[in-house]
Amino acid sequence: MEQEPMGIAIEQSITSRYSSWVREALDELPHSFTITDPSISGHPIVFASREFLKMFGYSREEVVGKNGRMFQGIKTSRRSVMEIREAIREEKSVQVSLLNYQKNGTPFWILFHMFPIFSKKDGRVIHFVGVQVPIMPKPRRSGSDFSRTEVHLCENGAGFRDSGYGFCRREVCSDIVAELGRSSNLDTVLTDDTEVTNGTCKASDLEKRRANTAMSNILSMLTHYSELTGRLVSDKRCCSSNMSHVGASLNTSLGRIKQSFVLTDPHKIDIPIVYASDAFLDLTGYARHEVLGRNCRFLSGQETDGSTQLQITNSIQTGKACTVCILNYRKNGRPFWNSLHVSPVRNASGKIAYFVEVQMDVSCANRGNQNLSPEIRQLSVVGAVKVAVRSSAMFASTSES
Repeated sequence: MEQEPMGIAIEQSITSRYSSWVREALDELPHSFTITDPSISGHPIVFASREFLKMFGYSREEVVGKNGRMFQGIKTSRRSVMEIREAIREEKSVQVSLLNYQKNGTPFWILFHMFPIFSKKDGRVIHFVGVQVPIMPKPRRSGSDFSRTEVHLCENGAGFRDSGYGFCRREVCSDIVAELGRSSNLDTVLTDDTEVTNGTCKASDLEKRRANTAMSNILSMLTHYSELTGRLVSDKRCCSSNMSHVGASLNTSLGRIKQSFVLTDPHKIDIPIVYASDAFLDLTGYARHEVLGRNCRFLSGQETDGSTQLQITNSIQTGKACTVCILNYRKNGRPFWNSLHVSPVRNASGKIAYFVEVQMDVSCANRGNQNLSPEIRQLSVVGAVKVAVRSSAMFASTSES
């Protein structure tokens, strides 16, 4: 039963954004790729192409819902994995050579090209697409020439039969000739400009072009099907340049907090909102793209007490927490009394990274019996936000090491 909500989220991740027909269309593409959703806990795979499943030897049921790390193994470069994680955190593209493993344990090198898909509406990252292009080894010619498809010698003298997915690294050469032979019916493309650099298999220009072609085709398909639902996507953040945002890792952690709050950045001009929770959007009636990049005073109106606003400003300037009751206005113009708690959020080094502002509607119509007092509920949100920010900072430092 615990898997049911996850299964629904994975299903809706693709169909609600691109329509129910997109899976069949994506399967027709001749590329190996996966689509992952950073907004779902664990950043799982929500789509795996037919070519990807053939390449790795898994069924779709064994892959969807899992994290891409399941294809890594003992010889996978930690540095390459850190590059990928850093790209996810910074919401940018990355292209690395990566040693992966088929279901039967066979290691093989791929050129991994990952790129983000953004919502055109609010600039948020919707998905990451990961393209896998097999890297084929350059035949070694030490002493005497040999056939491209017969037994090759590694530098340590161990022989192996070249498979459809070649091996460029000494430590993956082994005596599993029978296992490799099972892949020998796959198309073999050996390029003379494939090189091994620092123990990593270097992709050829041809393989890089194949990755770029796959990216273009997949993006074109996703863009087309997003037009059918009206929820347009792009490979570039389409919001205005002053629209602030937080990284994918922090965005995912904050998304698990269900109360109304915003995160503001005191290091930017006019202390803009860089994150707004779904509950905040429900409370105020604004869309996310109408909120990000703006100062919180846009919720104020004609009857808002100026001295209360000044109290909030002084709290931020001095780096201290404060709680006020302020008259705010929804998008439709309706006023509501907002019990607002403002608190600094410090990073691991003790410096203020953000301010969190927790809103609670305390208008007469919304005063009901609550198990917890407003103060306790607000402080619980502040605590959850602080944990999310510090965890994200620790992840970033690990990625950079």
